[in-house]
Amino acid sequence: MKKYRIQANPFVVPTTDGKLIEEHWGNSTRNSEISIAHMVAPPNWSEPHQTPEFDEFTLIISGKKHFEIDGDSVILEKGQSILIEKGARVRYSNPFNDPCEYIAICLPAFSMDLVNREE
Repeated sequence: MKKYRIQANPFVVPTTDGKLIEEHWGNSTRNSEISIAHMVAPPNWSEPHQTPEFDEFTLIISGKKHFEIDGDSVILEKGQSILIEKGARVRYSNPFNDPCEYIAICLPAFSMDLVNREE
């Protein structure tokens, strides 16, 4: 039995805001301990505030992304990464003119039950 698995067909999460979410590993592959997703946030995109029950690492591949974290404002660019610890109140956005491509890793895996999005 092989001790590896190749993911060639990530789960494309349906969205209504123009954001591309391709989950390579996570709840879609029956792994609740970690999720790894490739994402592209379109220009002028944003999400509501949330207080996740998971740590989230973000690595910017291209473009810029704005983070509001417990009242702080942080902008990351290509090649930069961040860890946002579980329990932080965070809002993600791309208020810029170019798409932002990035990788997100959540421990444990991202789930709507754990994200605690505000209305």
